[in-house]
Amino acid sequence: RSGKLTPSQVAKNIIAMLEDCDKSTPPLRAIVQWDQEQIMLMAEASTARYRNKCTLSYLDGIPVCLKEEFKVVPYHHRVGTVYLGTEPETEDATVTKKLREAGAIIIGVSNMHELGTGTTGCNPNRYHKIPRNPYKPNHFTGGSSSGSAAAVAAGLCPVAIGTDGGGSVRIPASFCGVVGLKGTFGRISSQGSLPLSYSTVSVGPICTSVADAAIVYSILAEPDPLYPYGLKQPKATLSGMCAPDLKGLKLGVDWTFFKACDAEVLSICEKAVEHLQSLGASVVEVSLPEMEEVRVAHVICILSEMRDFLQPDFNKHFHEMNLDTRANLALASQFTALDYITANRQRTRSMRFLREIFTTVNCILTPAVASTAPRIYESDLLTGSSDSSFTVRSMRFMQLGNFTGIPCLVVPIGYSTAGLPISFQVMAKWWDEAVLLRIGLKLEQFRYQTKKPSIYYDILA
Repeated sequence: RSGKLTPSQVAKNIIAMLEDCDKSTPPLRAIVQWDQEQIMLMAEASTARYRNKCTLSYLDGIPVCLKEEFKVVPYHHRVGTVYLGTEPETEDATVTKKLREAGAIIIGVSNMHELGTGTTGCNPNRYHKIPRNPYKPNHFTGGSSSGSAAAVAAGLCPVAIGTDGGGSVRIPASFCGVVGLKGTFGRISSQGSLPLSYSTVSVGPICTSVADAAIVYSILAEPDPLYPYGLKQPKATLSGMCAPDLKGLKLGVDWTFFKACDAEVLSICEKAVEHLQSLGASVVEVSLPEMEEVRVAHVICILSEMRDFLQPDFNKHFHEMNLDTRANLALASQFTALDYITANRQRTRSMRFLREIFTTVNCILTPAVASTAPRIYESDLLTGSSDSSFTVRSMRFMQLGNFTGIPCLVVPIGYSTAGLPISFQVMAKWWDEAVLLRIGLKLEQFRYQTKKPSIYYDILA
């Protein structure tokens, strides 16, 4: 607004950096498709709007990227594979349209775990390669919205859009030390993304700050006539988000569940709880029942739905898929209709338990991920990575939100001794994203420093 810098200047910087980060050793591989002409067209249009003082929204001129799971004209809708999206896309997903209407500059589409089937972000195929964690390039970003989190952490854009069916926004946001919001199921339209799992996936922003996440949420969250699951939603609000303290809020903690994480993660997450208490919130012990059943039932639901949707691909493109994708889809084929029905009965039970818990507390607190980002090994670059014990561990605090559809926010709160980010998660009742953002702003004050990643681009320089 001050005119010190124009969207066009920022866009030119980003283009130079996109060229640079693909040539670096190892390449960052955050953005996997981009087009200089497209970026400059959007930036010049935005520059003109700023000159004429007729900007479209708070996002006008702001660089964003979208996970390759979304349709973005004119890029290939590959969804992390080598066989999908053989032709350039001709129509935008709903969130893509909304970002364009808000004046955002789409700098490209971001890397992802093939078909969203894993939590590392490891994708060794020829179009994608393995995105690097900006804090430690020999570590994974987390997945499946891997490139989205890496792009934001590395400074290429302050906003990226991801999808989250089993932690796919929150795990990479946590591993890369940025903010990730998974909206309530149905809150942000997923029309125009590949419908991998229709009952567990929510869309949400990955951002540099909670305030940025709130801005993006307020622009994207509304019913979409093309997306039936969100039609009856209450109006999205940010009311009370900027309250000076947390007085009157009751924060639920199931300490047994909370403590199921690495010692380094636990120690800083416990301090974060004390910080929230010091701002006037009260901490209430709650019991989250049947968490083992939730874990199993969530896996049955997400994998059964993915296997159902990807049945033709599995038969026709089996040999073009990464090894871990094949293994997950093969595992999914062992579930029966009875398993799926039983899992959905568990969902009804779990939602009823949560409804009761949310009559006594406003939020549920947990660590975000039980550990920090894992190392990348040489073999991963060639054959990919399949470590089911890591997958289970990385999703431990994630699955409740996906299974029951409640909104969740992860906020970075510190670093391990090895210098890897550690994050904290807040979950709230359905449609109550505003309270998450209110608590998130206060968690940011707890983080006394933000360390610069070892791969970092200053697009305003």
